[in-house]
Amino acid sequence: MLSEELVYELRSKIRSGIDFGGALSDEELMEKTERVVFQWCQAHPVTVSDKVKLVKRLFYSFRGLDILQPLMEDPDISEIMINSHTELFIERHGVMTRYPAAFESREKLEDLIQSIVASVNRVVNESTPIVDARLKDGSRVHVVLPPVALKGPCMTIRKFPGEPMTMEELIRRHAVSPEAVQFLGELVEAKYNIFISGGTGTGKTTFLNALSRYIPSDERIVTIEDSAELRIEGVSNLVAMETRNANTEGKGEMTIRDLIRASLRMRPNRIIVGEVRGAEALDMLQALNTGHDGSLSTGHANSCLDMVSRLETMVLSGAELPLQVIRKQISSAIDIMIHLARFRDGTRKVFEISEVLGVEDGEVKLSPLFLYQEEGERNGRVMGMLRKTDVVLRSTEKLGLAGKAAGTPEGGSL
Repeated sequence: MLSEELVYELRSKIRSGIDFGGALSDEELMEKTERVVFQWCQAHPVTVSDKVKLVKRLFYSFRGLDILQPLMEDPDISEIMINSHTELFIERHGVMTRYPAAFESREKLEDLIQSIVASVNRVVNESTPIVDARLKDGSRVHVVLPPVALKGPCMTIRKFPGEPMTMEELIRRHAVSPEAVQFLGELVEAKYNIFISGGTGTGKTTFLNALSRYIPSDERIVTIEDSAELRIEGVSNLVAMETRNANTEGKGEMTIRDLIRASLRMRPNRIIVGEVRGAEALDMLQALNTGHDGSLSTGHANSCLDMVSRLETMVLSGAELPLQVIRKQISSAIDIMIHLARFRDGTRKVFEISEVLGVEDGEVKLSPLFLYQEEGERNGRVMGMLRKTDVVLRSTEKLGLAGKAAGTPEGGSL
């Protein structure tokens, strides 16, 4: 692997030959970079592959994402974690390892962060040290600056595949069973309200994107996110909205709550909230309870039942309502809950699909329709299958209204 010392040395030579008083095109910068690399290679023979890597590494140190660019281009890397300008980690195939490279300086990392944040009209500084942003390819970026981050600027990049993951691909990866996919596809088409829960990095957004493929193409969809990352395909009548931070004067903030309320006046067939984290949960539940069936959303939790408790807490954080009223709102708004889990071998799978039955004995009642059954390990990989339980779907009214036969995933009678 080419050393960072070499990169710094050649970068200094390139910089010394650049007239920063005038604009330098990408083509001109690439020519200067190639010239410096070829001159160095005359005295230090390297392979053609290493020469190409060196040229790209130097070019991207000026115009791209610096040392992160090769990582962004590697399809096997799903997450990049920068704890400081000298401490980088990557996740490849579910395994986390330290990356043997570093930024040239803390200032270089800070400049890169400011460039990323400014490209999506966000602001991050000492007074607002935490921000969510995204890259042009849709990858999610989370930034934390000092004094909150004690080691220095901290950035986490959640990459997304070049092409959105499909249910067929998730089946191939044993993340979900064909039987469950057929079942969920029919529920999406029939406009069941579905909530996806899971821990960090379990693939909630990926699964939501895959589920959205079953939305009929003639419907009007409104998506609401903190940082836009949903990739809804096959629907032309789509409105995508993203929250906005307050400006330096403390004005102009647009929260998820604001966007949910605005979406109700846009005549949507379905509302998709990328993730609920706080008081906006109440607005989402009210939207689902006012005729916007077929909506989708996600949230962080350890199980479907835990997600119900978290939704209760979220609503309570923004409204003083009796707990029983909140539970009634949840049970009438959400039809199906799906929980995704990350296993010890790094794989991500659907762990549970449950129907929300209503409130019984003062608690929201869940009925497990599918549960993951582990069957041991083979060559370090967790083996198992998402299996249908003996329980059948009770609420079949929406299937009937959609003109679908009311049956179990196997096609039998309910």
